[in-house]
Amino acid sequence: MRDELLNESLLFGLDHGRSAIAEWREDFNTARPHPSLGYQTPADFAEAITATGSDAALFGGSASSPVAQSAPHSVTETVEALIAAG
Repeated sequence: MRDELLNESLLFGLDHGRSAIAEWREDFNTARPHPSLGYQTPADFAEAITATGSDAALFGGSASSPVAQSAPHSVTETVEALIAAG
C-alpha cells in the first residue's frame, strides 16, 4: 500500500485520503490477481471456493487430503504428560 498508493499520491486532506485508500483497497481485494491465489483475483478465488466447496482443487490437491498429518501417538502422550506435570 505504501509503495503503490501513499508514496505516489498527493492527498489533499483527510476525506481525500480516505477516499483514495478505499478505492485502492477495493481494487486490491477484488480486481487484482494475487500470486498466493494462483494468480486469481480474490473475488474469483472466493467464487471458485464457493462453487467447489474447497480450495484444495484450486491448488492441485484433493478435497479429501488432510492439510497436516496427525501427530504420532507417543507425541500426544508426551504433550499430555507435560501439561499434567505443569
